[in-house]
Amino acid sequence: MIVRPRPHWIRLLFVRRGSLIHRIFWQQLFVFVLACAVVIAHGQLFDWKVTLNAAPFSLMGVALAIFLGFRINASYDRYWEARKLWGAVLVVARNLARQALTLLDQGREVRPFVLGLIAFATAMRNQLRGRPRDADLNGLLPQSVLVRLANARSAPMLILLWLGEWLREQRHAGALSPMLAQHMEQGLDELSAALGGCERIANTPLPFTYSVILHRSVYLYCMLLPFGLVDSIGWMTPLIVAFVSYTFFALEALSDEIEDPFGTMPNDLALDAIVAGIDASLREMLGEVPPPAPKPDGSFFLT
Repeated sequence: MIVRPRPHWIRLLFVRRGSLIHRIFWQQLFVFVLACAVVIAHGQLFDWKVTLNAAPFSLMGVALAIFLGFRINASYDRYWEARKLWGAVLVVARNLARQALTLLDQGREVRPFVLGLIAFATAMRNQLRGRPRDADLNGLLPQSVLVRLANARSAPMLILLWLGEWLREQRHAGALSPMLAQHMEQGLDELSAALGGCERIANTPLPFTYSVILHRSVYLYCMLLPFGLVDSIGWMTPLIVAFVSYTFFALEALSDEIEDPFGTMPNDLALDAIVAGIDASLREMLGEVPPPAPKPDGSFFLT
């Protein structure tokens, strides 16, 4: 995800990073060259005059825009739900860390539990992004737990299991009352629910046929558009076609990009920054100095 200050409106016109230009450049070039060829041929295709005008494209453009709007809304719903689930992970992790630090008997070592919450967020990110299970977990979990994670299919759930076992040990030792232990277990249940929600989003993409229909419609519309404009606007046809096709191609590419919000594309969720925020927040509660926070990218001009 691009995290940076909003640039001046003039610079915003020339920003490349996040504008999807790199993804649709060749499609744009193809449509532009096709429009130039149509203008040179005066709208003829193999000595046959293509009798089209702007009227049908106005109707099709409205319908296609509505269709694209549904696609964008469906993708953004997935993106926003994923962001809310990660926000819940942050809030619940803070609450559990605070409860462990204030509700357990004084003198009880709670640092392993708090670090385990950081490990859960890290393992959750690793699983959603397909990273190695033990990536960035060294120093957060006991070695015995790391060994259990080596061949685990769901490392975050095993970490939650270990956190639950830690609470059971504190309850049996008399450091935590059964009522407080049950209350903290509810927090672990909320972390499990957030993980399940993210897995549902990651493992259930939008129907493939939906994307195919939209993709074909956009390309057919943009390829036929020059024939409908050439008789009315002449040499301005390539520029108008390039502008219209940029809108449609970019919206289609954006919807495809945010459909999976856990990826590493520029417009996906900033999971590394979210996990770093959880890490910093919980370490401060432990009285430790957190690592430096990620800074927004300030190189926004022509990037």
